[in-house]
Amino acid sequence: MAPERTSTGSGDMELGRFLRARRTRTSPHQVGLTVGTGVRRTPGLRREELATLSGISIDYYVRLERGKETRPSPSVLDALARALRLDDQEHHHLRELAARAARYAPEPPPAPSRTVRPHLRLLLESMRPNPAYVVSRSMDLLAWNPGGLALYAGLDDWPAKQRNLARYLFLHPAARDLFPEWNNQVRACVARLRATAGTAPDAPDLTNLVGELLLKSPDFAKLWERYDVTGRKPAHKTFHHPHVGTITLTAQSMELEGTPGQRFGVYTAEPGTPDHDAMLLLDMTAPRSAPHPAEQDPEQPPRHP
Repeated sequence: MAPERTSTGSGDMELGRFLRARRTRTSPHQVGLTVGTGVRRTPGLRREELATLSGISIDYYVRLERGKETRPSPSVLDALARALRLDDQEHHHLRELAARAARYAPEPPPAPSRTVRPHLRLLLESMRPNPAYVVSRSMDLLAWNPGGLALYAGLDDWPAKQRNLARYLFLHPAARDLFPEWNNQVRACVARLRATAGTAPDAPDLTNLVGELLLKSPDFAKLWERYDVTGRKPAHKTFHHPHVGTITLTAQSMELEGTPGQRFGVYTAEPGTPDHDAMLLLDMTAPRSAPHPAEQDPEQPPRHP
């Protein structure tokens, strides 16, 4: 048996937090357990019920939840995933959390670079009139073309360093009016942040954003406690835009090769449709503000002409 190690940071506890969150949200009826008539003080499954369903001892399971056992075998993880009815993405996340808990990592890895490479800036410009942008793993807006910023109505009112899509969804007064399906948008947003934070829980770029949203948004706090790591990501998004009217666009997001932590997002519409006409209008009327606030990493000294 591997020696028990001392917890070195919040990353050691993420596995236990995830198991506890999923356990309390799984009802006995969902897993085929018969519940008596007495009042249950524990929401969801009790620890001993989940341990029994998974074929492990209650003592071992308690150690997992408390972060004292950090090396569960793949078979134990699979059994827990089956008992908790995790989907494939949640099962994968459970394995990632277990792998991280097993590593000796007293210091979190450095945050990914925020520098957007020149050819990506050219790509953003070439995508016009399609709104497009580059975001960091914590959803900071790093670069964009005119429509990519203007699509999120009112976001250009904020200073460049404050522009973050998660912050916009929860804290900007225009966000709820912009998205007719705001509830679906925020659930998917929090799920992505939860999944990212689970594998890098001590990273300052993530903890600072999450801490701010927990403090300022009760809606975010409720969703964060659910510990969902999968969210519905619709292919089409509808915007009630104050300048171009209602517009429905097809959304696509992808990871960028050679730039860990950065994603490229773009919206498209079928040429000849009213949505495409609205997209053209958005591009033509968008303010031409400085498009590149993140020219260099904050750790690097400023470059002089």
